[in-house]
Parts: sequence; C-alpha cells; structure tokens
Amino acid sequence: MKERVHFSPVILDPNTAYRWLHLSDDLTSVRFGETKLQLPDNPERCTERPIVLGSEGFSSGKHSWEVDVGDHQVWFLGVAKESVDRKVELSPSPEDGIWCLRFHTGNYTNGEGKTLPVTKNLQRITILLNYDTSEVSFYNSEDRTHIYTHRDTFTERVFPYFGVGKAGNAKTAEIKICQTEIPL
Repeated sequence: MKERVHFSPVILDPNTAYRWLHLSDDLTSVRFGETKLQLPDNPERCTERPIVLGSEGFSSGKHSWEVDVGDHQVWFLGVAKESVDRKVELSPSPEDGIWCLRFHTGNYTNGEGKTLPVTKNLQRITILLNYDTSEVSFYNSEDRTHIYTHRDTFTERVFPYFGVGKAGNAKTAEIKICQTEIPL
C-alpha cells in the first residue's frame, strides 16, 4: 500500500495581510471579509491594497504552486519582490516589483495591463517561478495550457503574491492554494 503525504507548497504570511483579508486557520486560503480586522501596522503589512504574500521568499531555483480561484470575480496571482513598498497604493505591475496574472471585470490581463487571449474561464491556475531565468509563468491547471510568461531580471528575493477583491455574486468566496501530494 502506497502512502502519500499532502502539503501546501505556499503558506500565507498573516503579518503581510491587508486588514480586510481573512485567512484560513491553516494559512492556505484568503477571502475579502465583511469586517475590517484590528491588526498591528507592522512594517511588512500591506496597508493600501487587498494583498497578502507567501511566508517564504525565493532567491534561486524553480518553484510552483497551484491556486483554486473557482468563479471568484477579482484576483491577482504571481510574485512580488521583497522590497515592494507595502504602505502605498501600487499598481500590480513589473514597474512596481510585482509580476502577476490578473482577473477583473471578466478580463484576464498581465501585469502590464495587456488583455490575454483566454477563451474559457479559469478555475485553477498553476504558477511556475524559475528564479534563475527570472521568469514567472502561468498555466491553466486543468489542461496545462500556457497563459502568459513574465520575463524580467530578479535582483532580490521574490514572494508569492495573492490579491483578492470582494467575491460579489460568485460561489467561490475565497482563493485557495492547492495541496501537493508526494508518495512516501
């Protein structure tokens, strides 16, 4: 009998979470809440955008994680450089140190605002970070089709980046980092 262990490749960092974002107890999902949380204004907290970062940054190698977005109406997924200014309202763009895929008002765009030719609604996104080649790629997890790749030059650690807006009339209120399974 083969045994398997499940783990989350990314854990959210509650110290970076915007005050309106509610994290799950296991720190693998996030939703925009109905109430503003009373949290300390620590230096790493994102105070002007509804974002949260992963707890571990990367400065070399290949890393991947999968995110279940379901039918959520507003989300941003990717990576952000460690020194990104978390106390101002930034545009989630490479100029501001954020490389992401965005979904808002029914459109998929890259971090530069270019609309991407996505033909069906994405439910799960795979993010592949290759730090050594300074690339962040996004794939439809269901059929492994490539969506977009950001190519840049990373000069410092980058952290998984998650932005989430209000769910509106979506059935999916939260976005969730999917567990990975490894055989023992």
